[in-house]
Amino acid sequence: MENINDDKKKKTNKVLKVFLIILISFLIVIISTITTIFFYLNHKLDKIKYSDLTKGDLDIDSAIDSQLSNYRNIAILGIDARADTFSPGNRSDCIMILSINKTTHDVKIASVYRDMYLDIDNRGLDKVTHAYSFGGPQLALNTLNKNLDLNISEFIAINFDSVRTAVDCVEGVTITLDSDEVKYINGYIDALNSQFQSSSANITTAGTYTLDGVQALAYGRIRYTSGGDYKRTERMRNVLLAVFDKAKNEDFSDLNKFLDIMLPHVYTNISKNKIMEEIPQIKSYSVKNNFGWPDVSMVDGRLINKIWYGVPVDLEQSVSKLHKDLFDEQNYNPSDRVKNISNSIKEKVKNSN
Repeated sequence: MENINDDKKKKTNKVLKVFLIILISFLIVIISTITTIFFYLNHKLDKIKYSDLTKGDLDIDSAIDSQLSNYRNIAILGIDARADTFSPGNRSDCIMILSINKTTHDVKIASVYRDMYLDIDNRGLDKVTHAYSFGGPQLALNTLNKNLDLNISEFIAINFDSVRTAVDCVEGVTITLDSDEVKYINGYIDALNSQFQSSSANITTAGTYTLDGVQALAYGRIRYTSGGDYKRTERMRNVLLAVFDKAKNEDFSDLNKFLDIMLPHVYTNISKNKIMEEIPQIKSYSVKNNFGWPDVSMVDGRLINKIWYGVPVDLEQSVSKLHKDLFDEQNYNPSDRVKNISNSIKEKVKNSN
């Protein structure tokens, strides 16, 4: 009996040893893979240009910050520079608020029209696009937070011309053009072909096309159709959302190529660690709504001192609607600061008549 028991123990010990060896080997492979991925991503993210702008540098009201704590709000800024220079002096030609619901991962995007007449620190009432030119991302974010009752502490800036590169990386985006857009797009295509020494084709009839980078950038720049700059911001959103939808479903090889090409064109204050935390969640994000702010019915385009502005008819009401559309806040009551700015705008318009 003792010999039988000893044999059983030996066999059991051998099985356990084999199991432990397999388990340890498996863990080593897993750890090595994770380490490899970590260093791979860390190396990739080194290509980004990083800003040291922190939340403490921004004009965020603590009460509003608490009220919007379930939302991560990020400013997407398309800079009008011809090269990847993100310093003050360049305007933010494209301004978007990307709002992520932290619980549901639902995403909403609001474009802020670049000519909007808002209050900029130490500059007074001016076009919101000039905030970046006067003070870089810090002043741009301060202006959005102060005028719209927001808590934006993160930004992603790109040279808007790099949209061309992004579209080409995903082998084009599918966009439907109407006859008015076809009327204007070819002038932009020709100008961009000259700028980039490219040879993208003109588009002669309305319809649905797979646009290459130059064609997509040209489409995003059209501003003379009905709707003016309001439609232009919609076109910009259409292009960026189409790129996002294709990029997030790329296989590893294509995504690797996309990152190599695009990351050097990005400027942000979102840390590498934060980006790596977010990467596994990207596929769970779903864009539920995108729109322009303010609603076209709430904007009065007019000349003030011989300069054209998009003047909010009532900033207080426009901010209330923004919070309803972005955060599902019914009957939002704007802060006293927004109400004071709203009154200042009305007074300025009244005196300019």
